[in-house]
Amino acid sequence: MTDELGSDIIEREVLIELIAREVLTAIAADSDICDNPEAVRQVVANGADRVAFHGVAAEVPLDVAKYIDHTLLKPEATADEIDQLADEAEEFGFASVCVNPTWVKRSSERLRGSDVKTCAVIGFPLGANTPEIKAMEARRALRDGAREVDMVINVGALKSGDYDLVRKDIEKVVDAAHEGGAIVKVILETSKLTDEEKVVASAIAKEAKADYVKTSTGFGGGGATVFDVALMRETIGPDMGVKASGGVRTAEDLEDMIAAGATRIGASAGVQIVSDSGGDAGGDRY
Repeated sequence: MTDELGSDIIEREVLIELIAREVLTAIAADSDICDNPEAVRQVVANGADRVAFHGVAAEVPLDVAKYIDHTLLKPEATADEIDQLADEAEEFGFASVCVNPTWVKRSSERLRGSDVKTCAVIGFPLGANTPEIKAMEARRALRDGAREVDMVINVGALKSGDYDLVRKDIEKVVDAAHEGGAIVKVILETSKLTDEEKVVASAIAKEAKADYVKTSTGFGGGGATVFDVALMRETIGPDMGVKASGGVRTAEDLEDMIAAGATRIGASAGVQIVSDSGGDAGGDRY
């Protein structure tokens, strides 16, 4: 049994290394990829199809509101600001409002009867709570009305190579959320990770049956990049969601992220993005 376990671990590590090499080699072929959406479109095969847009990426904006989690996570947010967030989300048809757990009940009650979901952040923003505490926090958020949770991984465990703890951390929250019919987005905090660590974290999130991988908290010193979205999409394949969060402020930013493989956008500037984008078209929302 021990030999089989050791063999599984070795095979997984080899697979992760191969994925990392393949993706990084492809992306490295164009050194300007972070600033060049056209290069991303060439690297990410059929990227538009992966976000259920049957056209060319340049034709996005696509009914952009359905991609946006309208977000307010600053600690000084007031009740009035949370109410405004919910009202704007309902008015513009955003996918969800994303708030700290203390505001989940208020948001979900204000949005009752609408199609807008309430999303709670878990283990936010450091990800350093124990798996059991994160699971408890997720269950409480669901009782308060959350239908989505965005959890922060244990970044220190990942960088220490303790992949079993990272997996357990995600699985505990996934189990808690799925019991209540909610989806889970796993925040990697990409600005703190090497490219290889981003691949490993994405692969573990997929293995733990999360619904999305997400780039950033917005509090970690860096936000979403086209490079990271493409890397995460290539690692997890077409069936999971990718959420680009942090620094997405314009319709052009959103279009670039969708072209790279993002299926959800976390933004505090959602109203401005929708106003900038003009018209709409068809598009799926995870």
